[in-house]
Amino acid sequence: MIGRRAVCAVMATLAMLAGCGYHVAGHSATLPKSIHVIAIPALENKTTSYRLEQKLTAATVHEFLAKTSYKVVSNPEDGDAVLRGKVLSLEAVPLLFDTTTGRATTMLVTVKCEVTFTESATQKVLYHTDNFVFRNQYEISTDLQSFFEEQDPALDRLAQDFAQRLVAAVTENY
Repeated sequence: MIGRRAVCAVMATLAMLAGCGYHVAGHSATLPKSIHVIAIPALENKTTSYRLEQKLTAATVHEFLAKTSYKVVSNPEDGDAVLRGKVLSLEAVPLLFDTTTGRATTMLVTVKCEVTFTESATQKVLYHTDNFVFRNQYEISTDLQSFFEEQDPALDRLAQDFAQRLVAAVTENY
């Protein structure tokens, strides 16, 4: 009986030491150790949305600086790796409505991009997708005057959320 408990205890300890292979997102970089500087030129904007690429680029640079130890530059020739992207589409559709006014109170925003992350020295593509889709819902004001005042902060929130997902995808290779 005691031998059986000892064997079970050893087996349980070995199972815990072996681990399950999962890790917390945002805490495991899979990029090559030779990369210290990441170049992020401005994203290309293939939509009709004014300044969208500027907001998304700035938020992505900020997210890399805040969440990783990489230095970020804008010139592709100065980086150990280059992150290039194209904003292919931006779509906002009403999700919820105010029952009294009939105005939308929540919008579902979808941004579709093409993203390529390339190591400069070898030209090896470390991450690529033609279909990086970001979706999130955002509440909007039902007051007409506040709605127009809220447009830039709403775009800033969208860009920040987008950048968090993009940086996680690139650094963790999901």
